Amino acid sequence: MVEFGTDTTYGKSTDSYGITQGVPYPILVAGMKPSTAYHMRAKLSLNGNVVWTDRDRVFTTAALGAVPAPPIVVTRPNPALAAAENPGVELIAYSAPAGAAPTLQTLVADRDGNPIWFYAPPDGTPSFLKPMSNGHFLVAIASPSSSILREIDLAGNSIRQLDAATLQTNLQSLGLLPNFLFFHHDFIPLDNGHTIVLGQSTKDFVDLPGYPGTMSVEGDVLVDLDQNWSPVWVWSAFDHLDVNRHLMGLPDWTHSNAILYNPNDGNLILSIRHQSWLIDIDYNNGAGSGDILWRLGQGGDFTLTDGDDSQWFYAQHYPGLVTVNGSQITLSVFDNGNLRVMDASGTTCGTPAGPACYSRATVFQLDPSTMQAQVLWQYLPGFFSFWGGTINQLPNGNVEFEMSEPFPVPQLGSRVMEVTQTDPAQIVWQMDLQNGSSYRSYRIPSLYPDVSWP
Repeated sequence: MVEFGTDTTYGKSTDSYGITQGVPYPILVAGMKPSTAYHMRAKLSLNGNVVWTDRDRVFTTAALGAVPAPPIVVTRPNPALAAAENPGVELIAYSAPAGAAPTLQTLVADRDGNPIWFYAPPDGTPSFLKPMSNGHFLVAIASPSSSILREIDLAGNSIRQLDAATLQTNLQSLGLLPNFLFFHHDFIPLDNGHTIVLGQSTKDFVDLPGYPGTMSVEGDVLVDLDQNWSPVWVWSAFDHLDVNRHLMGLPDWTHSNAILYNPNDGNLILSIRHQSWLIDIDYNNGAGSGDILWRLGQGGDFTLTDGDDSQWFYAQHYPGLVTVNGSQITLSVFDNGNLRVMDASGTTCGTPAGPACYSRATVFQLDPSTMQAQVLWQYLPGFFSFWGGTINQLPNGNVEFEMSEPFPVPQLGSRVMEVTQTDPAQIVWQMDLQNGSSYRSYRIPSLYPDVSWP
């Protein structure tokens, strides 16, 4: 392994790698600020004991380059809570406003807001990025001619890639799906080497209520790719959901935005924003029927044990699986709040007859054996984030969430907050991404899968 830092206390390290005596082994060292002198040294261990330590070496990083990082401002409103801040760094997917100068869109920043890694491919725009257990990243690329899923290393080198057109051809050759248009919003690499990808498909309908004539409806599909990225299992919303339930209109019928894998039963939980539901899909590690086992949300299968329909989540984003304990499942959900049902009459927020909409950070607990659900915790930051967002319960128990475009704060693009999971919640750490918007920002332990940086 290699340890590195701005002085000889180092402070950060790479993963440890198995090597063969006498055979050179390259180790990519990443996670450094630009235009900064870093000390680094290698260490060799045998049976868990350090048997050799390299001499100290100094390396000065290059400047960031012509494309700047987005403006980032970090604050810690309560110094007394500084010790409660969860370790790690921030993975950011950012977009500058239309017409603005180019800005890095996929980057990692330290918790002081300094960029320490970025990916800027020459052939398109990176949209979503996730770390893999092998130390690489999966990234979705929107190019002028295609939608691409790509695996890259820490230097940005392409390891392999799959474009949507090729996947569609492979699916059709197996008779699995009529079309696969593009990758969108999420994908999850599984421990067995498979990857679940979320994509969009279309299907034509004639004379749907309120939509006379032929309507090409946009729906979501899940595809299970094996270790070679060949499709082996497919799920389509068109086969399992009612196209006449379209809370946010057509043609964008489902607009899913996140996938969760439940290791206890091998099933998938899909966040469907335009249904205001989280649904549990019988995946069974690739052997499942694809049937919907339950629907969580207003109008779904669960009874909310404490509160009215306004306490459900609406147009949600990026839920997280916190714990699974027997039949009880705990989920963090960023509740955007669009078209929140406010009372028994069905009045919704944001309409002439309804109040203003608001967003929440929430933690729900549900029990599919009793079909009961409850809100364990919630925090109302005082904003309405009508799109985007993330949420995650951190290892220290705090909750981190992002509001992609909080209204009505002027000139604020996105705000990420780490708060205590208390009532009332206390703000531990806050990051504002200015002059643009971040669709997804969340804490990762480091740039290496088995290492946590302080």
